[in-house]
Amino acid sequence: MAESTNSTTLDLSPEQNAQYDMITRRLQEVLGGEAIKAILKEGRTPKAYWGTAPTGRPHIGYFVPLTKIADFLRAGVEVKILLADVHAFLDNLKAPLELVQHRTKYYEYVLRAVFTSLGIPTSKLHIIQGSSYQLTREYNMDNYRLCATVTEHDAKKAGAEVVKQVESPLLSGLLYPGLQALDEQYLDVDFQFGGVDQVSLLLLPPIQHIPDRYVYFVQRKIFTFAERYLPRLGYRKRSHLMNAMVPGLMGGKMSSSDPNSKIDFLDSPEVVKKKIKGAFSEPGNVEDNGLLAFAEAVLFPISQLKVDQAKGTGVMDEDGKEALSTDPKSFASDNAPEGTLFTVNTKFDGPMHFSTYEELRQAYKEEKLHPGDLKPAMVDAINRLLDPIRKAFEANEEFQKTESLAYPDPNAKQPAKKKKEKVYHPPPPGKGKNTKLNDAPSADAKSESAAAPDTVNAS
Repeated sequence: MAESTNSTTLDLSPEQNAQYDMITRRLQEVLGGEAIKAILKEGRTPKAYWGTAPTGRPHIGYFVPLTKIADFLRAGVEVKILLADVHAFLDNLKAPLELVQHRTKYYEYVLRAVFTSLGIPTSKLHIIQGSSYQLTREYNMDNYRLCATVTEHDAKKAGAEVVKQVESPLLSGLLYPGLQALDEQYLDVDFQFGGVDQVSLLLLPPIQHIPDRYVYFVQRKIFTFAERYLPRLGYRKRSHLMNAMVPGLMGGKMSSSDPNSKIDFLDSPEVVKKKIKGAFSEPGNVEDNGLLAFAEAVLFPISQLKVDQAKGTGVMDEDGKEALSTDPKSFASDNAPEGTLFTVNTKFDGPMHFSTYEELRQAYKEEKLHPGDLKPAMVDAINRLLDPIRKAFEANEEFQKTESLAYPDPNAKQPAKKKKEKVYHPPPPGKGKNTKLNDAPSADAKSESAAAPDTVNAS
């Protein structure tokens, strides 16, 4: 982990050091780590935020940042999750306004179900809708002040890979980085966590590999933008924590129009198995292997959490009781040696037990572990992660209703409109389109009139 340097080194107590280590472990880089240490030294509760735009359906790629957020909560950090509905609207109109409210609610249901399934107390978790403060007079005035300070070059550079790029870009893309910077001030946090929800966990073979350093650099740009411009408005500079980059679950780029390119939180066990079975996974390739990346970022940390909970060294809930996940068993088999976190049952060599991700990676690199053996283990682990979420969905009618409103089936047949029966109402006497015809003299009347003698007035 790379960490920004500071001339001042703070001496923390063993408990504070352990707290800081949990906050910063498995991260790519920490900008402003000394500021976080100073907060811990003072005995204050650090406050963090992570944001995501409620656009497409959340998928298992969200386990990557959520697993790290679980670390924050275990370390006693107050976490604010921003459901950035205004940002979603600015991002090339990806989220129709009429659906944003439902999608925001659906995201909240899913996120809380994930933390509950992992046994992570949420007493210090706050889920906030962006429009609750981003439409205020104060926020908009600060946005105008920022617009009067930021150059077009800096705004475009910071937002180039955050906002969806199109052939004819919109002005909204230039506003996006500034709004994300202002969120740090208006959410009143000490650091922002760079989740990797833009780096999707996918199921397609890679068309063109994007190096980790490139995606990481993209994420870093918007953070350094905030560090540069917030002080110009008179606000303090925040710290920034960046997750290690994770390639696509199977490489490539997600297609939001192709449901087979991602694993949804509500996909059935059969669908998960089918998608993983058809996924790209090259023997010996550990650089572009999304399966291994998911195991490193999600499965091993969660398995360790389950082991800690089983030993009674997990985290206490708000009532002072040990918090447990809904599935307390780790991803190791029952007969695995102590310390095992992940077991793969191979076809020819029996079970292979791994206590660290590095062991798994090395076995795959040396082709001692074949994709045909790894995939079933991944299917089992992913289904175990999703099972509590699926059950929570099935048990909650409001959850189900919200999902159907947030993501209506585009192929669903609309109910046929009932044709209104026409009821004939005869016109009143002397009215209607045949009135003149009826009032015209008949042929007999005309002949009688012609045959009648002229009358002469006697004078």
